[in-house]
Amino acid sequence: QAQAGWLQHDFGHLSVFSKSKWNHWVHKFVIGHLKGAPASWWNHLHFQHHAKPNCFRKDPDVNMHPLFFALGKTLSVELGVQKKKFMPYNHQHKYFFIIGPPALVPLYFQWYIFYFVVQRKQWVDLAWMMSFYIRFFLTYLPLLGVKGILGLHLLVRFIESNWFVWITQMNHIPMHIDYDKNVDWFSTQLQATCNVHQSLFNDWFSGHLNFQIEHHLFPTMPRHNYWK
Repeated sequence: QAQAGWLQHDFGHLSVFSKSKWNHWVHKFVIGHLKGAPASWWNHLHFQHHAKPNCFRKDPDVNMHPLFFALGKTLSVELGVQKKKFMPYNHQHKYFFIIGPPALVPLYFQWYIFYFVVQRKQWVDLAWMMSFYIRFFLTYLPLLGVKGILGLHLLVRFIESNWFVWITQMNHIPMHIDYDKNVDWFSTQLQATCNVHQSLFNDWFSGHLNFQIEHHLFPTMPRHNYWK
């Protein structure tokens, strides 16, 4: 599931086939049938992220601030001055491990993706998603039973969630997070991204998103060329 996540990311960025429509078609298959999520939902969120990375209220990936975490030096100081306190932010480095990586996919994404496709009437995406669940249940139901298959699905999503959050946040959260200052596009991308050490394992484990700087500057570039 994690590797399928990095694969759909490649198709979503049109970086596999030379023709855009081929990328779009296979993207729907990989994220819909292999992962059970809607392509339209991913496009909606991820394109905003690439347009304004780490810009509060414009990048969906940092919209957890300030409800759960106090992200960025500027916004953290702003909360302190306003004496707003939704959570014990002085302990956020401890509770991040509890409500961040483990919970995002199984508790939030799992129900929100269905809400998204129904609200926006994305019936093709819904059909692809249902094909994932039908295939999953037909494959494992005879082996595990109802309780077993629900437990397996929750376990897979729990492990995938930890994997996904660590990879996607390690190359953004350490960087500058603030309101949109209308800085030029190039500078905006560099301020919000950082790279992680290159190795065969890291390349595979992160889907080459350890080259986050290169990915944000050249989002349609095939991932195996980032190191060049």
